[in-house]
Amino acid sequence: MAEKIDYAALKKGGFMRQKQKGYFSLRLQVVGGNLTAENIRTVAEVAEKYGHGYVHMTSRQGVEIPFVHFDDIEKVREELAKGGVKPGVCGPRVRTVTACQGSEICPSGCIDTYTLAKELDQRYFGRELPHKFKFGVTGCQNNCLKAEENDLGVKGGMVVSYDKASCINCGVCVKACRENALTMTEDGIAIDREKCNHCGRCVKSCPTDAWKGESGYIVSFGGLFGNKIYKGENIVPIIKDKETLFRVADAAIRFFEENANPGERFRFTIQRVGEEKFREAMKEAYNG
Repeated sequence: MAEKIDYAALKKGGFMRQKQKGYFSLRLQVVGGNLTAENIRTVAEVAEKYGHGYVHMTSRQGVEIPFVHFDDIEKVREELAKGGVKPGVCGPRVRTVTACQGSEICPSGCIDTYTLAKELDQRYFGRELPHKFKFGVTGCQNNCLKAEENDLGVKGGMVVSYDKASCINCGVCVKACRENALTMTEDGIAIDREKCNHCGRCVKSCPTDAWKGESGYIVSFGGLFGNKIYKGENIVPIIKDKETLFRVADAAIRFFEENANPGERFRFTIQRVGEEKFREAMKEAYNG
């Protein structure tokens, strides 16, 4: 059987070879961690019919159906498609984009994470690269999705402004700020911009709307969390619009495509080619 099976092609389509001969664990495409009720019913039915009656939830919000036999692969694809479920990808390409629930659900959220995850997925999912490339989107500085673990992480933030006339000097914002960036003075609230991490807690806590917040994207590059661990770095200022965000993401992937050796992760490409060269490329993209 091994001579007849194109394992590389199957892996590209989400079917990962198991240790049991002739069996595969199918990774599904779960964008932003969301599945519809119909998706879930379909997955359950396929797992019952063609697997061992269970699914595996991965650490990146994925769903895998183990014990799919090679002979059943086409039938599995067809039945999943009827329920709107698509196979994921494995190998050297852009993986499914992960996301927390963001501002549409979570009170702490600063950005609509799911909409952004879908847009990133539509733009990059499955793109062939020298090695795997992971996007992660988290809604705020609570960082539930751990943005810095990803090759390119996006964290929601706010650029805040203060309206002294609306302030009643209650001090709620000062207490809410975890970075000690706010100070009460005789003239109102003073902000230390160097300490501000764009969390937006002042905006969300203010009872008189004296603080205003413009949502933005805090981007990190080159995160790893496997055999080697590396926290992704913030190189450019907070990004206020999606056009700039996509331009920066395009530039990061292009840098990887043009400079990476086969089988080399993004972080190691940056280190080998040179941190300064990468920073210059990202700043150029940021500035348009």
